[in-house]
Amino acid sequence: MNKKQLQTEQTKKKLADASKALFVQKGYKATSIEDIVAATGSSKGNIYYHFKSKEGLFLYLIDEWDREWEASWAAKEHLYRTSTEKIYGLAEQLVLDDMNHPLTKAADEFFTGEKKENDIEERISLMFERHIQFNKQMIEQGIESGEFKADNVDHLALILESTIIGLSQMSRRMEPDQALALYRQAASVFLHGIAKDKA
Repeated sequence: MNKKQLQTEQTKKKLADASKALFVQKGYKATSIEDIVAATGSSKGNIYYHFKSKEGLFLYLIDEWDREWEASWAAKEHLYRTSTEKIYGLAEQLVLDDMNHPLTKAADEFFTGEKKENDIEERISLMFERHIQFNKQMIEQGIESGEFKADNVDHLALILESTIIGLSQMSRRMEPDQALALYRQAASVFLHGIAKDKA
């Protein structure tokens, strides 16, 4: 990264960090570009130059959250000895992160809000694609180790991601221990299915 790129990244981070407090406090929809201008001391043109739109700025914060999550996972992944343990560990980290992250409420508004511009839709698709690749890798490890039966990994990765997204929405008003129990049961259902073994 050259000096100009580094300065651009530092400016983006500074603007995003100042905006983050607004999104946390007011929510996504209620935060306007004018609010961001006032909070950052930057011009509207400068914000649009770096992020193109309010959506672009918020997605930058979501990407940052994703990277923090991945770093947190990488730091403790080695503690899980098996792929099965990893799935339960994933469920636990997801619920704790989701319930405790300051941007959760604003992110709910962002993802369920009005139609996005094409470039924003593409960036959201890429983010979900990264999540699905993460799931695939975890499932493939389980198949290779003999823990999971060989199956359509693409489908399983999508099912896991859909389950996670659904749980995130449905557990919002639960107490943390209730949500944790729900996520663990979902992990168990994913791992074992619900059909009774025939004797």
